Amino acid sequence: MTVTNVRNPQPTRRSLPLQALALGLAAGLLSASVAAGSPSAPGFAPVLVPALAQAASADPAKQVPGVVSVSAVDFKRGDGGAGKLILRFDGEGANPDLRTQGSSVVVNIGNASLPAALQRPLNVSDFATPVQRIDARQGGEGAQLVLSAQGNFEPLAYQSGREYVVEIVPRAAPASGRAVGASNPAAVASTAQASAPRAYTGRPVTFNFQDVPVRTVLQLIAEESNLNIVASDTVQGNVTLRLINVPWDQALDIVLQARSLDKRRNGNVVWVAPQSEIAKFEQDKENARLAMEERAEMITEYIPISYGNAEDIVKLLTEESKTGHGGGGASGGVSQSRGFLSARGSLSFDRRTNTLLAIDIPQRVAEIKRLVQALDKPVDQVVIEARIVIANESFARDLGARFGVYGSDNFNRWITSGSIDSNQGAYGQVLDPDHEGGITFNNPLNFANAVTNGGSLALTILGNYVNWDLEISALQREGRGEVVSNPRIVTSNQKEAIIRQGQEVGYLTVTGGQSNSIPTVEFKDVLLELRVTPTITNDGRVFLNMALKKDEIEGFVRSGAGDVPQINKREITTAVLVDDGQTVSIGGVYEFRDRSDLSKVPFLGDLPIIGNLFKKRGRSREKAELLIFVTPKVMRVAQR
Repeated sequence: MTVTNVRNPQPTRRSLPLQALALGLAAGLLSASVAAGSPSAPGFAPVLVPALAQAASADPAKQVPGVVSVSAVDFKRGDGGAGKLILRFDGEGANPDLRTQGSSVVVNIGNASLPAALQRPLNVSDFATPVQRIDARQGGEGAQLVLSAQGNFEPLAYQSGREYVVEIVPRAAPASGRAVGASNPAAVASTAQASAPRAYTGRPVTFNFQDVPVRTVLQLIAEESNLNIVASDTVQGNVTLRLINVPWDQALDIVLQARSLDKRRNGNVVWVAPQSEIAKFEQDKENARLAMEERAEMITEYIPISYGNAEDIVKLLTEESKTGHGGGGASGGVSQSRGFLSARGSLSFDRRTNTLLAIDIPQRVAEIKRLVQALDKPVDQVVIEARIVIANESFARDLGARFGVYGSDNFNRWITSGSIDSNQGAYGQVLDPDHEGGITFNNPLNFANAVTNGGSLALTILGNYVNWDLEISALQREGRGEVVSNPRIVTSNQKEAIIRQGQEVGYLTVTGGQSNSIPTVEFKDVLLELRVTPTITNDGRVFLNMALKKDEIEGFVRSGAGDVPQINKREITTAVLVDDGQTVSIGGVYEFRDRSDLSKVPFLGDLPIIGNLFKKRGRSREKAELLIFVTPKVMRVAQR
């Protein structure tokens, strides 16, 4: 057994008689250590100094184990990306030897045989560890396993009973350089993060133990770490370790893991015991605490609530709530989870005064008061200002002409005008004996394609029998309009607010049959509405969940019962994150219409120059734009 401190090596030189004396003394101390580690001798095992440990490792009695066989070879990924090789033997006394050769770790087991079924190479690169390949073979001097690794690594090995574990731990790259195999900073960060959970700060030591008592190893670690280690009487058994240049705190964790032990530290004193014993101790301690709570004196405390709701706080601090007349409360049995209350505690509230009534042990009441003080705070408010801009622009131009020829002879053998109806009207005037004056035509023009409600210019050429009429009409319309709506509202954080403005437009509807129809008045809402729920984030911004709509009456549609309103609807629903005081455009609609119309008389309208007398041209353009802007402003509320 060899124990060395890699920082302060102290080589010794002894003559042959002194070495022989040390060998005998080591054998005696080792026998005393085994006796002290038995159940009949409580306390720590004696400390082995480095020189005596070296002599003990040369004891031939410790190096004559029996021949065993390897029963299983297993590999898995450990913590921090480490590769873990686990060898299981069919008996006790295996004597493995581990050494590093370049990028390979060789494990020789001189007194063990490897079955033919296990003599095969294993590709373990998919485990994402430094180990890439494992070669298991049987040699003339026993079983041999070779672990081929890549990158910087650190081999660790320990033996417990019939298991021998070899752990290949990736080593982090130096601070001034990159990790081996990492070609970019992201790979370096990933390697550092993977090795972060295995960060140890103890001084590095080197241990090479062959079947040494666990209590002796703990004593050596205590001397190296300057800690007081108290080992339980149930800490027994031996362990085989080969740790080279390993921090002492990591060596301690490996020893505890190998023997299913655990530790608890209080200052510079470390208690080591089996995991089951520590778990039982902590469970008994918790049971004692609960028993003390069962016997503790109950107190009553009245806690006023200023900004919150007492009923909501009761539901938050307890898992069950019951409401009663004028107030409510929550209480339960020991078997139920009580939240922040003990098994005997209760928490009730008075709705009228908004006060909590806490009945519990002093520790729980103090915790409830602390929580109420942290929760009962004023909530910041938000002013939301919205601007809705509706801009309209229209342009229309119409240009056309009407041309007609009408007349009759004195004998009324023929009559011509713009239409048959006009001719029939003129002929009726001729046959009417009471008609006085000349013949008049109701529609003398042949082509009625002039612009409606537009300016016109007419020309008439009179003849003896035939009159010629020409009328040129034109119309141009332009319109501009803008509507601005500016609703504002103030609300608390995470509270919905609604503001509406508008009117109800009534219209008649008829219900029933033809014989007993009943007119009914119905209404439609024409509203400007803003519905918003703000949430103030921790970084001072505002998250708005909002719905906004703007309705307008476009006109009325005539029906049998009356006029029905035609409503233009503009609505937006969105969620947006905005800085405090920032104005953001949350939406908009742009419409553009361009239309050209042409009406003409076939053939005549296609004639050059003259064809313009038989045509009508129209052009219209309409533009409409909707823009919605929102500005939230946070109003900080200070607690008095």
